[in-house]
Amino acid sequence: MPKSYWISSTGDTDYPTLDRDIDIDVAIVGGGIVGIATAYQLQKSGIGVAILEGDRIAQGTTGHTTAKITSQHNLIYAKLIAQFGQDLAQQYATANELAIKEMKKIADENNIDCGYSTQSAFVFTQNDGYVQQIKDEVEAAKSLGITAAFVDEISLPIPIKAGVRFDNQAQFHPRKFLLSIAQMIHQNGVQIYEQSRVIDLDMGKDDKYILTTSDNHTITANRVVIASHYPFYNKVDAYYARITQSRTYAIAIKTKEKFPGGVFINAEKPNRSLRGLDTDSGEYILIVGDSHRTGYGGHDTNKHYKALIDFAESIFTVEDIPYRWSTQDCMSIDGVPYIGQFSEKIPNLYIATGFGKWGITNGLVSSILLKDLIINGSSPWE
Repeated sequence: MPKSYWISSTGDTDYPTLDRDIDIDVAIVGGGIVGIATAYQLQKSGIGVAILEGDRIAQGTTGHTTAKITSQHNLIYAKLIAQFGQDLAQQYATANELAIKEMKKIADENNIDCGYSTQSAFVFTQNDGYVQQIKDEVEAAKSLGITAAFVDEISLPIPIKAGVRFDNQAQFHPRKFLLSIAQMIHQNGVQIYEQSRVIDLDMGKDDKYILTTSDNHTITANRVVIASHYPFYNKVDAYYARITQSRTYAIAIKTKEKFPGGVFINAEKPNRSLRGLDTDSGEYILIVGDSHRTGYGGHDTNKHYKALIDFAESIFTVEDIPYRWSTQDCMSIDGVPYIGQFSEKIPNLYIATGFGKWGITNGLVSSILLKDLIINGSSPWE
């Protein structure tokens, strides 16, 4: 039975189900990294916040992540500069680099033991066709102020043609981080409701929103943040036509060899991502990849796990495979997330989605950007 290490290694949550109608300033639909981090940012300003989660918090995509805290989102910066120009590429780099520091700041200030550790991050290739792209990425990242370097070898037993290294990146245990924050903000007045699925949203009187749960309870809110991974509200702006979903597989393995440190991903297909994992049972190695568009991977999902196992056995002596799982990610058309106002036509309705498999830093970016929009009416990243 597939199971996520992050979920198996943390306790269950037991926040109440919404059993009455409520009135709140900001309703956040979704209890993953975006929802919890946004509530954390807003509660510091004394704003009344309620999180509504259809299942259990931090148990969806956030509970099945690779949990890399990095601004290195594969080969993205040369592409962003070419598509959007230097200024907008700089926004993306600055925001995600700040998110790495913000994650550590939150963990340190609140004494959260979440396995945060600083790492170097690598994108590598074994294909001659990607060497120039790697070189272009190094120069693009440097031009944006990221500490990047070209490498022709990595510490894994994989011969490479080229690679880019970002320094001062990180990794952590996402649920230990988020469950601690949730407990803290709940104690500070943030309402958290689990198994409270929002199924409808309408405009009520006085420009307030009326959200309805599957149990037919209502939430009246001045402002709403849709942080539900895939947008549940699609009456305007047709996000369903601008998002595809991609499924990715993960295995956690125990090996004879020690993992050398760092976080890694290759540039070509099939995609392979690696990082170390310190656990109470010793060190594991997390290997992630074999992505495909959701619904197009065939009926036998075991073939994807087998592909990862075959890859693992080609470079390590695998002794055990205690965990395996899969997850889905929302992909935007241009590779840049949708974060901010849901629509120009609708005030005080916000969204964060389309992270393209890089939801940890982009989730933190979302929380800061949305907080600025809600409190100040604008954000330098919008």
